[in-house]
Amino acid sequence: MHFSFEPLTLRTRHVFAISRGAADTFGGAVVRIEDGGLVGLGEAAPSPFYGETQATVLAAIELLKKEIPEDPFQLEELAQQMNRTLGRNPAAKAAIDIALHDLVCKKLGVPLHSFLGFSADKTPCTSFTIGIDDVETMKQRAIEATDFSVLKIKVGTDRDERVLEAIRSVTDMTLRVDANCAWSPREAVQRISALEKFDIEFVEQPIPPGDPGAMRFVRENVSVPLIADESVETSSDIRALVGAVDGINIKLMKCGGVREALKMIHVARATGMKVMLGCMVESSIGISAAAHLSPGVDYADLDGNLLLATDPYVGVQVKQGRLVLPSEPGLGVRAGNGA
Repeated sequence: MHFSFEPLTLRTRHVFAISRGAADTFGGAVVRIEDGGLVGLGEAAPSPFYGETQATVLAAIELLKKEIPEDPFQLEELAQQMNRTLGRNPAAKAAIDIALHDLVCKKLGVPLHSFLGFSADKTPCTSFTIGIDDVETMKQRAIEATDFSVLKIKVGTDRDERVLEAIRSVTDMTLRVDANCAWSPREAVQRISALEKFDIEFVEQPIPPGDPGAMRFVRENVSVPLIADESVETSSDIRALVGAVDGINIKLMKCGGVREALKMIHVARATGMKVMLGCMVESSIGISAAAHLSPGVDYADLDGNLLLATDPYVGVQVKQGRLVLPSEPGLGVRAGNGA
């Protein structure tokens, strides 16, 4: 097998802002694993919140490449060995994990969702994310999101109520709210209670991670369901949140790839939780990898590629808000005009 990787820089159409920062340029990496004339593609989309940058990803991939087994079908062994070699660095691990899954499925001649045991006709609708901005801009972006049936609204400012009021005045779409750890527990109860009247489906990560008891306090004092995101990175984090939240948000880039994401789906289901698949700002490589898991979850927020000025790859599509999986072997991803 031949292994290679290179930096990947993505730019969004607009500055993308959440409660803890804003950016329009995102640096990651693309991994290629070639064998027998076939090429597996993987992507790393790091987040500083989880201790990763483009530089750490590139360094970690260089270190981890020696762990790739001679037999590409040893996917579980690869995941375990990468964890033994590096304790964290989930986006770097995800890039290698995704690329090897892509390669293996191409060898078998099946799409990734079939390899994982999922049906392509069971995909959910994805939400479209509206980042923090002034009220009129956020309202206009809601008006423009005509291809979707679900909107995710980033909150965490003193104008959240005005934003939701403005958006609700122009759409009857399902609305989800994501605070990205913006509030204290008591503030979260007050803010969520004020937003309930806008008929929101759920609130994602209202408070900072690390205190399941505080999350339980919020859950017990609001009527809107809560979804944990920053509070749950891997399957080992799920049990502590049982009873404190209604569901979890799984991201390949924070858990380390397809293998761990699949495990998280099963663990969450066993505890009675709802399951959501989310993303960072990613190209169609990372988004397509996650989308192949989407028939096994309740909610999807896989729109990171749709926020880009130019996506260098083509893969999963969105039609009338629903994820449409590629039918080609592997991820079904190919280079686009921007590659």
